[in-house]
Amino acid sequence: MRTFSKTIPKTTAPTRSLTPSPLGRTQPVPMDAEQVKRQGWREQHILVIAQDDARLDFLERQLITSIGERLYGERQPSKGGGVR
Repeated sequence: MRTFSKTIPKTTAPTRSLTPSPLGRTQPVPMDAEQVKRQGWREQHILVIAQDDARLDFLERQLITSIGERLYGERQPSKGGGVR
């Protein structure tokens, strides 16, 4: 009886690409909020100010509050009962 031996080619592991997977790009990139505010002011003339910004004095805070209330209405009380 004659047997034929067939050589089976060896499979190699797939080569890995050096480019990252598109799945890795779904992670959010942290942004610097102050940089975004600065860029918005310089490029779009949009000013974002928190009423309780420590860099503002009392009169500046009052001015911000009055402008905000005139444009957008009075602030709603917070539901958490905390001081804002």
